[in-house]
Amino acid sequence: MKFRRFRAIARKEFIHIFRDPLSLGMAVAIPMLLLVLFGYALTLDVDNVGMIVWDQDETPTSRNFISRFGGSRYFNIRGYAQNYRDVVRALDTRNAMSALVIPRGFEGQIGAEQPASVQLFFDGTDANTATLALGYAEAVASEFSIEVLTRQLKMVDGRHMVLPLDVRPRVWFNAELESKNFIVPGLIAIIMMIISALLTSLTIAREWERGTMEQLISTPVKSSELILGKLLPYFAVGMFDVLLAVLMGEFLFNVPLRGSVVLLFIMAGIFIPGVLALGMLVSILTKSQLMASQMAMVLTFVPAMLLSGFVFPISNMPKVIQFVTYLIPARYYVAIQKGIYLKGIGLRYLAGDAILLVAFGMVIIFLAIIKFKKTLN
Repeated sequence: MKFRRFRAIARKEFIHIFRDPLSLGMAVAIPMLLLVLFGYALTLDVDNVGMIVWDQDETPTSRNFISRFGGSRYFNIRGYAQNYRDVVRALDTRNAMSALVIPRGFEGQIGAEQPASVQLFFDGTDANTATLALGYAEAVASEFSIEVLTRQLKMVDGRHMVLPLDVRPRVWFNAELESKNFIVPGLIAIIMMIISALLTSLTIAREWERGTMEQLISTPVKSSELILGKLLPYFAVGMFDVLLAVLMGEFLFNVPLRGSVVLLFIMAGIFIPGVLALGMLVSILTKSQLMASQMAMVLTFVPAMLLSGFVFPISNMPKVIQFVTYLIPARYYVAIQKGIYLKGIGLRYLAGDAILLVAFGMVIIFLAIIKFKKTLN
């Protein structure tokens, strides 16, 4: 491979990028737009779960119990029902996702030191939110029960109840448990995979459709020089996109970056070439910009979103699907991003994922080079 020919191809592609507003806009504006859109819209936090209450007892104790839900940031009391029809209507119309029914005699049973029953209904059409809301409701009820039991024991013999187990939980790496802190780093990986592959998926196909490929074939440029020369400008654009995404995460979303910034960009520099080469390989195989862009979306967006561990834990997937995730480069880059952003870990712990990304990039670049043939067939 001669550096002069490689430089000429790279210069040609740089000129095309800056002369084509559509390509430049896709390369810079779309990643920023996607990060803003997904960063604000995609959240796994379950707060302000709508609740409707039917208080049949209407006593100070029942109102005290209801206030525990109203005072929690996890529940939002939307209204009060007078019968079960009101409860069902609120759940059917999605005015509320949960319902609390307190039967008559609630205060009397508690005063007589007897178990008191209440009903909690949840809309299970959103199973994940319902499961989390159920856990929050059980925690509120348990706290109320402990307070009542403590008060009763104090009234009997003046002693304070001491719980046999004193649990003091501590959350590391994301103490506030804010979903944006782990969503934004993962989003950077997902967006870079999609955009990088989309950009290069149009390169070779565009040359064929515009009739300029014949001119390139007639030159002494080798396949490796053509592929690597076309990758270099988009690599620079990709690294610039990473810089913009990191700045947006820092100043727009206030996501903590606890690790090394230098290591963050080194890992991006390892990840991006492989994804760019994947788009290039698709472009070589299809020779059609429309087909190439569609195939690039299928090969990047769906696997990156569903099989990278970004949203759904890989450990919860079927064994066959877990095996498939090892073929998805976003799996390793998402883990790297979260490790650098939230844990602040270094290359010592990220070396395994980095090596796999290097291997992926080398394999895909090699395939792109051998699949590109300097013929008109």
